[in-house]
Amino acid sequence: MGPIKSTVTVPVLTMEHVAKSFGGVTALVDASLSLYAGEIHALLGENGAGKSTLLKTLAGVHKADSGEISLEGKPFIQGGTRESIEQGVAVIYQEPSLFPDLTLAENVFIGRHLLKAGLVDWSEMEERSVALFERLGVTLDPQSKARGISIADQQIVEIAKALSTDARVIVMDEPTAALSSKEVERLFTVVRNLREQGSAVVFVSHRLDEVFVLCDRMTVMRDGSTVGVSMISETSEPEVVKMMVGREVSELFPKLEPQIGDVVLQVKSLSLAGQFADISFDVRAGEIFALAGLVGSGRSEIIRALFGIDLYDSGTVTLAGKLLPAGKPAVSMERGIALVPEDRRQQGLFMATSIARNVAVTMLKKLTSGFRVKRLDEESTARTWAETLQLKFASLSDPVERLSGGNQQKVVLGKWLATEPTVLIVDEPTRGIDVGTKAEVHRLLSQKAQQGMAVIMVSSELPEVLGMADRVFVMREGRHQGTLERVDATPERIITLATGGTVSV
Repeated sequence: MGPIKSTVTVPVLTMEHVAKSFGGVTALVDASLSLYAGEIHALLGENGAGKSTLLKTLAGVHKADSGEISLEGKPFIQGGTRESIEQGVAVIYQEPSLFPDLTLAENVFIGRHLLKAGLVDWSEMEERSVALFERLGVTLDPQSKARGISIADQQIVEIAKALSTDARVIVMDEPTAALSSKEVERLFTVVRNLREQGSAVVFVSHRLDEVFVLCDRMTVMRDGSTVGVSMISETSEPEVVKMMVGREVSELFPKLEPQIGDVVLQVKSLSLAGQFADISFDVRAGEIFALAGLVGSGRSEIIRALFGIDLYDSGTVTLAGKLLPAGKPAVSMERGIALVPEDRRQQGLFMATSIARNVAVTMLKKLTSGFRVKRLDEESTARTWAETLQLKFASLSDPVERLSGGNQQKVVLGKWLATEPTVLIVDEPTRGIDVGTKAEVHRLLSQKAQQGMAVIMVSSELPEVLGMADRVFVMREGRHQGTLERVDATPERIITLATGGTVSV
């Protein structure tokens, strides 16, 4: 794992007893963090634990109300992102922010173009970019435009940008959330290279398996305070989970006994060129039906098509005995289908709009009188679902972008559950949220299924599929490979089918 060398005794960065409030909301109470050169340090905690606020304080986005921060033995100057960068701190967010129409070299040196005789020295920037990419162990063309490159490559460019500023502390916020397994392995290689070169890397992730594979040490936060610091080799996943949530999570998948009813949704011979072919299945009331498979197997494409977002080439979708027209999501909604998309920020929420409006947006017809939204009814609807989902918020009028990722996911669930759907489709329902909120989401899905709702779940997490699904529909490269009943579903059987093998049940 490459643990910290025993000769390193002085932290490169310390944050002690940091507190921060926003109006009446306390985000940090007593947060502390210490980082050493040549280590990969995991920062863990539930959504809303204060991780993002602590990191944004380090990045210069926020200024702490109290507490002490020092970098390489000197007081850390707070005040702005440029000051943080100049002091050697770089933050790489989950969603890279490159300029798509500029080259990779221009993005690496954005705002700091290298000059020669008063002119931009393009050759020098490209040469240095290549050297930075090689230092990270990857090959990228510095002359190519950023538009269209993968999220993984965008992150590499962001890391190269950080190195070009001589950053000593590199913060990576949920860097693997949108990556395939191969891309994750490449990123891990890059991060290990950074460690070997003496950087202090902060790694934020909800995936504990990644933390235990990659990181050397960890800090755990809960309710705005640091509650634990330890070497990864001296702890276990159950101990970490207990620190994060303040209680034992013995039932991460609180599966209730299903009451399976009649078929409510039928998909027959559904095909879309280049995406999936000859897909047939039915879903019954009261069951959780999971679509499983490797990234790129066509799972999300199928649910987008059956909901009506994408127009399929052939086949039929029948709901409660009536054909659904292709390519008409509004009709699907009216008939009783709801879709919680994979990307909640881009596809599920209006980030700058209030919590109340986001929850009630699917109910506007019922909440509108003439051309006006009945505000009291809108707020009443939102408050009902906020209480049902145990949403953590200051005011329903606050923009949803102020919520943690887990609470944003609850808002997306709430707005669709408010429509009282017959079929609820959830695409990666717990991606990027903490273990405590995962348990809450799983409990909610199980309760809705037991009450008779048909749930279609797309998930890349095998434990989630095995823990929640009554049936597992396994796909590979756009085709159906096999369906497993709950009692027959095992990790080995699902992976075997997903990779093109056959299983006997």
